[in-house]
Amino acid sequence: MEPPRSPAPADRPDARRRLSVLAAAVLVGGLVAGCGVRLETPPAAEPVPDALEIVRRTAVSDALLVAERADAALENVPARRERLVSELTRIAADSRTQAAGLGGEYDSGLGSDDPSVSPEGSAAGGAEDGSGDVPDVVSALVDAAARSRTAAGSTADGPLARLLASVGAAQTVSATRLADLADTTGPATPDVEIPAADRGAPDDDAEPSDAPSAEQTSASDGEASPAVPEGLTARDLSTLVESEDATGYAMRLRAAIADGRRRDRLLERVASHADRADGWAAVAGTAGTDQDPRRAAYQVPRVAEQDDKSLVLMLEDDLTVDYATLVATTAPGTRTVLVDLLVDGALALDDWGAEPAPFPGLPEQDADGA
Repeated sequence: MEPPRSPAPADRPDARRRLSVLAAAVLVGGLVAGCGVRLETPPAAEPVPDALEIVRRTAVSDALLVAERADAALENVPARRERLVSELTRIAADSRTQAAGLGGEYDSGLGSDDPSVSPEGSAAGGAEDGSGDVPDVVSALVDAAARSRTAAGSTADGPLARLLASVGAAQTVSATRLADLADTTGPATPDVEIPAADRGAPDDDAEPSDAPSAEQTSASDGEASPAVPEGLTARDLSTLVESEDATGYAMRLRAAIADGRRRDRLLERVASHADRADGWAAVAGTAGTDQDPRRAAYQVPRVAEQDDKSLVLMLEDDLTVDYATLVATTAPGTRTVLVDLLVDGALALDDWGAEPAPFPGLPEQDADGA
């Protein structure tokens, strides 16, 4: 009979305990090492905004500053001045709607934003300077509208340019209305000039160019004149010529049966629309040719049988939609005239009694209840 074997070292109770302790030590060491790796990982950094984000944040900051100044001014306006109170209340609400439509304030989720990334020249910082008078609101609106107009003309993103142009138009309308109520200086109205034609009719399949062209220079006085928007197709220009001409025609018919101040106001807009139809036809190269889309007569909308206001509001609103749409499809650096025509249309709508809108020329915003 063989003698009993001694248990293998790993089978002995004391050996098993030593192995367990060693395994636990290795596990704890691994966990500690892992924790050390995580502790040494740098925290997430605040992303640096690109040019489009800076433009967007600037517009949001401007809109929120207008809202804050309107709120502050409301505290100093006597309740008996109902129209002024109503206007300031609307401006504050519309400004916050615009800020939301622009995407709202940026929040990275990493805590407070680094102030160093706030866009230079923006209205960031709110109204903590104590501004609380109506002229301060007008000033904020004028400054915001100017920045929106500039950004709409130069930003590379077409849809953002369209949105900024609309917001700038609304801010110009609000500044004008508020300045009239408070008997203070308002914004300068745009003196719209259709650019002189410097090329033939564009190809109907032309795509918008990404590169801005240099502004044209007038040979007569050496001053810069507006650039022809790059990206307008022959179809776009034909639509503009016909729409401007048809609008003038319908208003001329109404003026023929009006009198006094109503007639003068209608004829003033008739002249503007006729000049613009001429200008766009010259740009298209179709003026006086068989391709000129203008006609001797147009079918006038039935609303013209009701009153001047309804007709003008319908026609001017259609044109603001056209110009806002073309802002999005034309090249940056060349679309300023389209932005100005959108502003002019929004001011005309206000002059004829339209309710101010946060986004003139953007029908989808109204459909969304903005």
